[in-house]
Amino acid sequence: MLASLRRILALIRKEILAVLKDARTRNMLLIQPVLQCLLFGYAATLDLNNVPYAVLDRDRSTASSALLAKLDGSGVFHRIANLTQADQMKRLIDNQTVLLVIQIDPDFQRRLSAGEDAPVQMIADGRNSNTAGAALGYAGAAVDSFNADWRADHGLPPSPITVSPRAWYNANLETRWNLIPALVGTITLMSTLMLSALSVAREREEGTFDQLLVTPFRPVEIMAGKAIPAMMIGVVQATNALLVAQLWFRIPFAGSYVTLYVGLILFLLAAVGIGLFVSSIAATMQQAMLYAFVTIMPFSLLSGLTTPISSMPAVMQDFTLINPLRYAIDLVHRVYLEGVGLDRLTPDLWPMAIIAAVTLSAAAWMFRNRLE
Repeated sequence: MLASLRRILALIRKEILAVLKDARTRNMLLIQPVLQCLLFGYAATLDLNNVPYAVLDRDRSTASSALLAKLDGSGVFHRIANLTQADQMKRLIDNQTVLLVIQIDPDFQRRLSAGEDAPVQMIADGRNSNTAGAALGYAGAAVDSFNADWRADHGLPPSPITVSPRAWYNANLETRWNLIPALVGTITLMSTLMLSALSVAREREEGTFDQLLVTPFRPVEIMAGKAIPAMMIGVVQATNALLVAQLWFRIPFAGSYVTLYVGLILFLLAAVGIGLFVSSIAATMQQAMLYAFVTIMPFSLLSGLTTPISSMPAVMQDFTLINPLRYAIDLVHRVYLEGVGLDRLTPDLWPMAIIAAVTLSAAAWMFRNRLE
């Protein structure tokens, strides 16, 4: 047993040195996770922080000024122009100078004082429907706030029904709070699967695989020596992504690091199992890289990273059940943002354990047959 452990440790040392001696691989594994987190955190955000808008205020009253003050003071809306004619709206929207135009009728304050409905027209640039919908939603919230203040200031009864939304675990609904923790699993899967898939294929291409076979190593020891370095590098990458999330983006960590890393290690076992299985059927590094990319792409798309799984067709939802990244993203979200413990993570842990057992067993069987 001790001799077997020594052989595995020697192979682990060899694999780690092979990775660290290659400058391109070293930079890809250590620097790329940080750059990807920064890129996604700033460029891939769905938050709407700047809404340029124009106003056609035909009333120019105290009420209309109070309504526009709600928009200007929100920190999201930035007034670009005060229009005087209706035909100016089309030019500003067509040129994408503004995202939203607000038109207030001449009798806006009079209708409000009389207790009547006072409509306000909002015209949004619909070329990007998601952005336009978000802008209209923010503007609607500002109008609701103005209505409440107006009723309170003029002694009017409040609206019979009011909606007070409250978001759990992400009070400001910032996209990066959801996206950056999810990248912990995504980046780790990409690098771990790719590294483990290329390990054996690289040995075959460089001609060192035959030398490895004449050593005292057994097939199980070779598999362990290939799998453990990939998992160690995956843990380092996950740690780098966590540091970026906490130290750079200031996303508060609500859970336990022990719970998080236990889940990540189980996820890495599944990822390494898939990578070793790919490596066992690939004859060259090009084949291994191609198979790895073909595996990573559907895993990423069917993980819930950008599209909620509940919004996918039923057939696609069934396919996600064999995707370890689906469970890893859910686990990281629940530990990082919700602070749950291991006792509530069973629905994520046991599927990853099954995937790891199946893929590692299949890789060992394929590996043993290739050796024979």
